[in-house]
Amino acid sequence: MNNTYALISLGCAKNLVNSEQMIYLMNDAGFEMVSEPDGADLVIVNTCGFIDAAKTEAIDTILEMAELKKAGKLGGIIVTGCLPERYKAEIAAELPEVDAFLGVGSFGDIVGAANTVLESRKINLFADSSKSIDEIPRVISTGPAWAYLRIAEGCNNFCAFCAIPYIRGRYRSREMENILEEVRDMAAHGIKEVIVIAQDITRYGTDLYGKRCLAQLCRKIAEIDGVEWIRLHYLYPDQFDDELIDEIASNDKIVKYLDIPIQHINDRILKAMNRRGTGGEIRTLFRKLRERIPGVVLRTSLIAGLPGEGEAEFEELCGFLKEARIERVGVFPFSPEEGTPAAAMEHVDFEEAQRRAELIMELQAPIMDDFCNSFIGKTIKVLYEYYDEENGWHVGRSYADSPDIDGQVLFSGDCEEGDMVDVLITSAEDGLLYGEEV
Repeated sequence: MNNTYALISLGCAKNLVNSEQMIYLMNDAGFEMVSEPDGADLVIVNTCGFIDAAKTEAIDTILEMAELKKAGKLGGIIVTGCLPERYKAEIAAELPEVDAFLGVGSFGDIVGAANTVLESRKINLFADSSKSIDEIPRVISTGPAWAYLRIAEGCNNFCAFCAIPYIRGRYRSREMENILEEVRDMAAHGIKEVIVIAQDITRYGTDLYGKRCLAQLCRKIAEIDGVEWIRLHYLYPDQFDDELIDEIASNDKIVKYLDIPIQHINDRILKAMNRRGTGGEIRTLFRKLRERIPGVVLRTSLIAGLPGEGEAEFEELCGFLKEARIERVGVFPFSPEEGTPAAAMEHVDFEEAQRRAELIMELQAPIMDDFCNSFIGKTIKVLYEYYDEENGWHVGRSYADSPDIDGQVLFSGDCEEGDMVDVLITSAEDGLLYGEEV
């Protein structure tokens, strides 16, 4: 019997892609993947180390695995990803129960690390986090008809509140032909929605080709048979140009849903956080997008309680949200991340930041409700994902819904998982749309 392993993937979509690559490498080397760590020879915990909540989740998961190991129900523990990368100097001493630590530059070394652990030896591997991207195949774990497409790694923005550049390294674009070859393979295996991700996709190509190439990349992806939706995640507001806007507007395969993290709208806070551009430029961009891309759905992420945010700055942010009526908003209370410039700046306490975050979501609720209600009586295209047996609904997503962060469409009908279905929307409630297949 082959050696068995379980894999627990924590954190963001970019981390999930790394998990899928490790699954490919482990399976290709003859390991057998199992669904639960209880009884496995190995467990791989691919961690996030971005904010306190993510670090706590990662450490709790590792300690839970350590208890299984101590009880004789699990063999070795391998911890990969952002947490060991961020704390590589001290993590082995802090978590002696772990048999191997791999940083973000060492995902490709997972098989060698696994074999070392099976020989009852410990190993720590930390390759250069800014090295060129390893082109490793992957076993897609999402679906049935959608997948993430990582086009770049790392970040050069160095926002004052963010530890990502220190963890994931400098910005590196993948070669365009490697990306397109991956999409061709996805489409051949039934993937219809490609979700383009990176820490910052608008800068794609600037390091490799000396210019922004996202519009060109989207054009080429759209030419691939089988791809029906291209969804764009993490577009930075300062990098939009007319070529990209025109491509989004004219390319029928690019869903009119744009994830543009702005974090705040106040000029002084934006400058202190090393964000490029001003609040006025953000307002102008959002107006331009609405004028030139009919029906566009905007998504953004905000941070409440950033250094420098008093009542006046918070009111300015709330006023902007009332005016812009952004359809999808995620908000996080400021978390001072050690080693970042913002951690040393004066800010409100976490409870106040949390209160402000909750106020923003209260403000957003009727805006989101109005948006959902606007679909009632309309027929929209839905990507059908699974059948909810308990409630008797087919469950899918519209162009306005990104997986795991937005709403869903629940409908009656007769279709196969992965189908694109026309659904007449009959009602809306709590961010969910209800309807029937046409």
